[in-house]
Amino acid sequence: MKDIDDTKQPLLEHLIELRRRLLWCLAALAAAFFICLYFARDIFAVLVQPLLKAGQGKLIYTDIFEAFFVEVKVALFAALMISFPVIAIQLWRFIAPGLYAKEKKAFLPFLLMTPIFFAGGASFAYFVAMPWALHFLLSYQGNVGGIQQEALPGVGNYLTFVTRFLFGFGAAFLLPILLMILERAGIVTREQLAKSRRYAIVGAAAVAAVLTPPDAVSMLMLMVPLYGLYEFAILAIRITHWRAARKAARSGSAATEIVSGPQTEEGPEAPPGGGRVGGSGPI
Repeated sequence: MKDIDDTKQPLLEHLIELRRRLLWCLAALAAAFFICLYFARDIFAVLVQPLLKAGQGKLIYTDIFEAFFVEVKVALFAALMISFPVIAIQLWRFIAPGLYAKEKKAFLPFLLMTPIFFAGGASFAYFVAMPWALHFLLSYQGNVGGIQQEALPGVGNYLTFVTRFLFGFGAAFLLPILLMILERAGIVTREQLAKSRRYAIVGAAAVAAVLTPPDAVSMLMLMVPLYGLYEFAILAIRITHWRAARKAARSGSAATEIVSGPQTEEGPEAPPGGGRVGGSGPI
């Protein structure tokens, strides 16, 4: 890989390169959008499964255009998910020439782990958090003071609920990557993270309150994994430092052996041919 000094470009070429990368991103997003728009109902059918399993079999819409715009939003939501790898690759190709080789090796693994952690967070939201939250929220149906209270969620409100959960949990699960990048850049240290656990709990509660609907179950379903990911980041940083220390120790041992040479009981190993080191006479 080339270093930054080998790939210097004038400002105009950087702007042209940025425009080209943005056009690739927009093209990928547009292509994915029109494909997803064709399958918008099928995608929405997948998104309503947690609601159906929670016992709610009806969605309504009161605005005449609401159902149409919901399909458009579903297509855009799915297109962002599908085109994210292309967008990430284009972003990396624009940034990579401005990094040194060692910086590329350091940050490329984090870029590769980002979609994996995001998908893990979205999967946790879909299969675990959303069903629990919906069971809790729909439990308020029933007779209240002689009046039958029934939940009739609108399609637009439900889509907002789903996207907040999926994007919120997906973004929250990127916390370990963010902390590891900050530690690698020298902005924070492992010791500082370990001493800030109380603040991390408060921060996790605040993030959960913002990213989830205003109910205690949804907040706890995000707060607990979020703090667990904070501890996971500390553990991952510790393991990374331990492996780096072992590698440095091995490199230092190998360098010492090369400089000093193999040792025997009589002293340094004799050179081939049986001659004395530094002399030509018989031993």
